Amino acid sequence: MSEHDWNADSHIDVGGDATQGDETPQQGPSASGAVVPSGDYLPERIYLLPIHNRPFFPAQVQPLIIQRQRWEETMQRVANTPHHMVGVAFIGDVSMEELSPGSFPEIGTAVKVHRTQSEEHQIQFIAQGMRRFRIHRWLSKTPPYLVEVSYPREPVDAEAEEARAYAMSLINGIKELLPINPLYGEELKSYLNRFSPHEPGPLTDFAAAITSAKGRELQQVLETLPIMDRMQRVLPLLRKEIEVAQLQNQISEQVNSQMQERQREFFLREQLKVIQKELGISKDDRESDVDTFRGRLEHLQVPERVQTRIDDELDKLSMLETGSPEYGTTRNYLDWLTSLPWGITSEDQLDLKRAREVLDRDHDGLADVKERIIEFLAEGSFKGDVGGSIVLLVGPPGVGKTSVGRSIAEALGREFYRFSVGGMRDEAEIKGHRRTYIGAMPGKLAQALKEVEVENPVIMLDEIDKMGQSFQGDPASALLEVLDPEQNVDFLDHYLDVRLDLSKVLFVCTANQLDTIPGPLLDRMEQIRLSGYIAEEKVAIAKHHLWPKLLKRDRIPKKRINLTDAALKQVIEGYAREAGVRQLEKQLHRIVRKAAVKLLEQDQETVKVSVNNLEEFLGAPLFRKEKVLKGVGVVTGLAWTAMGGATLPIEATKVHALTRGFKLTGKLGEVMQESANIAYSYTLGHLGEYGADADFFNEAFIHVHVPEGATPKDGPSAGVTMTTALMSLAKNQSIDRPLAMTGELTLTGQVLPVGGIREKVIAARRSEIFELILPEANQRDYDELPDYLKAGMTVHFAKVYQDVAKVVFGR
Repeated sequence: MSEHDWNADSHIDVGGDATQGDETPQQGPSASGAVVPSGDYLPERIYLLPIHNRPFFPAQVQPLIIQRQRWEETMQRVANTPHHMVGVAFIGDVSMEELSPGSFPEIGTAVKVHRTQSEEHQIQFIAQGMRRFRIHRWLSKTPPYLVEVSYPREPVDAEAEEARAYAMSLINGIKELLPINPLYGEELKSYLNRFSPHEPGPLTDFAAAITSAKGRELQQVLETLPIMDRMQRVLPLLRKEIEVAQLQNQISEQVNSQMQERQREFFLREQLKVIQKELGISKDDRESDVDTFRGRLEHLQVPERVQTRIDDELDKLSMLETGSPEYGTTRNYLDWLTSLPWGITSEDQLDLKRAREVLDRDHDGLADVKERIIEFLAEGSFKGDVGGSIVLLVGPPGVGKTSVGRSIAEALGREFYRFSVGGMRDEAEIKGHRRTYIGAMPGKLAQALKEVEVENPVIMLDEIDKMGQSFQGDPASALLEVLDPEQNVDFLDHYLDVRLDLSKVLFVCTANQLDTIPGPLLDRMEQIRLSGYIAEEKVAIAKHHLWPKLLKRDRIPKKRINLTDAALKQVIEGYAREAGVRQLEKQLHRIVRKAAVKLLEQDQETVKVSVNNLEEFLGAPLFRKEKVLKGVGVVTGLAWTAMGGATLPIEATKVHALTRGFKLTGKLGEVMQESANIAYSYTLGHLGEYGADADFFNEAFIHVHVPEGATPKDGPSAGVTMTTALMSLAKNQSIDRPLAMTGELTLTGQVLPVGGIREKVIAARRSEIFELILPEANQRDYDELPDYLKAGMTVHFAKVYQDVAKVVFGR
């Protein structure tokens, strides 16, 4: 390329800032080996162009791209010069907006411009590196930049032998790089032949130019004028480039080798299949699948109607191509059909003694629940099986409903499968999806049978009171077919599309309350109620189950943490008063964690947790000892909640005597407000019968309040309590002893039965109230309570309100 290749009349387009294109060095203008011919003119004044990626070296010839909008005038002026030369300088990450004379380095490279090519927004030209230049003075500090320069000589070290040795090392390094990185090609080899150890300057620049070092490192090489110093900088960069190229080449060889091995193995396997098939000693994938499914059926007792369906699907599978979508669908369907335990059952262990041992081992308390389960098993021993029964365990959270279900399965020697239906909104979760849908699967019941591999497991449906409804169906209604003994003999799963016999399954359901369970579903279940635990039962549960489990889980020896009985009882009374034991377990876990810190930080052998230092582990008690409210118009009632029983004080007071009126507060539900109005009406009409002033309410504004106003309350069982509070206010007579009561009152003074007697008795004992008034119709419920709950209790049974008044007021 000569300077006549410059087209001064061509249109200059603009692209990005000046960037280097292909980094492959190209043949210089001279075949003699000199980078700059002796006749070339080096101007004293030169225009400047900035470059960003890396510096340009005198040994390079490669394309450059510049932006039209900013550098068009500069290139026009260069085109008008006789030498067609421009200076390029490396500015690094400096943006065009921040560019100033201070951004340019002192040393750059003068290049000759050849062959411009115009494009839409940029100009590209071939830059031929000529010589280093040093900027002495800025003649124009705004684009186009014009500077006055000099061309420093490159001093050669006096020790020529050492320079020759470095030059030979550079040449050897470049030659070593060529075979492992063919990017440079034949042009690089011919370009290398132009250099010799006698001209170390261009050789060093060329070696630096072909490395992938960072721009700042290369700029330091460009600014290093002594040849020996420059060689010492470039040689490590070249060796590093060789190591990177070798590593890259090694990785490529490994990848290619692995690909070749896999391809070779694939072709060999395909050939082997063809050979074996020709010889009749092998089967293809389709035949293998058919044989697998038939092999599964050998040990099963498949009903005739199901066997017919399986045979039809196997015939269909044998005619389909293995790559077709229908083949995959049919194969999955057969996989499910042949994985179900058709005719396989486990033998029930109906040994009542063993069942009692299992229940007593796993649970403390719950004597009545255990007895119901034993009765249930005893009935099954006469029938021969306990299948087809649906047990519903109802109780507050944390009382052990799920673990009781697991114990039932262990006592029977059956497989156990649990899944939660809480929040379930799609009936396909129960009855399966139809096979026409993508991603269709059988329902949970079919999945359970496949997993347990028997037809008579114990299946637990957890949180059955929390099912939802949506446009996708009503899962509660779908459960009717599952839980109805008359229907589940022929349960139809939509995916399998064959009848499943669920009559041998023992279903155990759990719920916190019955209100949200649909009536038809509830009617099919046998209810077993689990009430809350009293303090003595919680102590036993903590000692025998919770505390050992926590220590074992954290791998802490029992002797290293000593929890006294008094401290344990204080934890129950002050920190965990809920009906279940889940909160108790959390508090005990807190003690274990705090004790572990003391064992490690204070290097103690043992940690003792007593009443005196319990607050160090758990902080101040969450509950204080409840004081029974006393006074005129104050009566203690009993209430049932989803968390167990609770005491419910009710207050009645006369606000003023200006006008007659009645006011209720305490976040009461609609039914409870009706009970309050009935109590007010009954009291208003019968004051004289109970020795009170008959005109007391005529000009009195009465306010009835149920404390803990943030807690919603509802139900009719506070009718007797509210009437007694109003009667106490009218008679101006307080109740002088701990006494609690519950019962629904009618307008004629009849006391009707209420629910939750066990929970209410437990709540009274927890508050140390040992005298109760209950409806006479609930006497049977009270008599069925365990003796330890009735011990020390005085209970009065009321049929009409006169019975209540006689106990409370002595009439």
